[in-house]
Amino acid sequence: MDADIPYLLLTPGPLTTTKSVRDAMGVDYSTWDVDYNQRVVEIRERLVQLATNAPGYTAVLMQGSGTFAVEATIGSVIPPDGKLLVISNGAYGNRIAQIASCLKIPLVELSYSETTPPDLDQIRATLADDTAITHVAMVHCETTTGMLNPAAEIGQIVAEAGKEYILDAMSSFGGIPLSMEAFHVDYLISSANKCIQGVPGFGFVVANQKKLEQTAGYARSLSLDLFDQWNEMEHKGGKWRYTSPTHVVCAFLQALKELEAEGGITQRHARYVENQTTLVTAMQQAGLQTLLPRELQSPIITSFYYPDSPLFSFNQFYDELKKRRYVIYPGKISQAETFRIGNIGNVVPADMQNLVEQIEQVLDTMAISSGKTA
Repeated sequence: MDADIPYLLLTPGPLTTTKSVRDAMGVDYSTWDVDYNQRVVEIRERLVQLATNAPGYTAVLMQGSGTFAVEATIGSVIPPDGKLLVISNGAYGNRIAQIASCLKIPLVELSYSETTPPDLDQIRATLADDTAITHVAMVHCETTTGMLNPAAEIGQIVAEAGKEYILDAMSSFGGIPLSMEAFHVDYLISSANKCIQGVPGFGFVVANQKKLEQTAGYARSLSLDLFDQWNEMEHKGGKWRYTSPTHVVCAFLQALKELEAEGGITQRHARYVENQTTLVTAMQQAGLQTLLPRELQSPIITSFYYPDSPLFSFNQFYDELKKRRYVIYPGKISQAETFRIGNIGNVVPADMQNLVEQIEQVLDTMAISSGKTA
């Protein structure tokens, strides 16, 4: 663990970044400066290259958290007479539906429990029965639990039905290999502070350019108009419509370069998988069990059941781990008492092993037997 950070963030983002990413924020740029805007151009090009090998795609950056980029997409690409199908099995899928409802976009929601993958046959039947549906949206990695949804299979179903596919890849893009053309994704949404390992401040959308160009005038918001934001960046050399987070942009470009230096998404994915495997193995040896079975689990974040003891207090557990320089995440599901541990960011398997050692010590101080196996 770096000596210059107060603790290791084991969350789904914001996450622990490298010192070089943080140092990249040490320069002040004007938003009109050609050198700065050239950085935006480079970022957009790099994002497209990470998302697809096919021509015809473009990228647009949007100020705010990842949810701002999701709302910009939902509110900008669905036509006035369009209808959205949301496939949801967690809080972030529910949030997409909430956005659509707030924007008064006609909506169908297929909701599943937080530990249940989507039903492909039901999705296929819904699209066949409701021909008014024009767009389908789903979360790829649902960090409510850590579940990885079958984005490629659903993309195939959406393409066969002739609909447009919006994939919230907030916590998966950059850390899990995917291909927009292979997954039939029209709009892929993510954020600076997730698997690319930048800092919070903007989200981004990689889009089928031809389809994005057809959305002019659809936006239900001025500041979250995805087409207008793209049009400005595309034709004015990387310039944003309104004040951009210049320091965050510089950090993100450095993070993209470090992703490339690591060996790209394939190698980063391998590190995240090793992190997660190391964590789960050690936690199970300590008697702590995962919420999801292995086949549904992403390498991004893992949910664990509380220890089976009336003495366990998550707040005390959290505080004691934080004193030991590890910050984890509370649970977010309604059907079980859980906590979550992120496996992404500037962390390695040894950090996971050390974390579990600290967890065992904390449980001992709480007079809780972890049920450790030999």
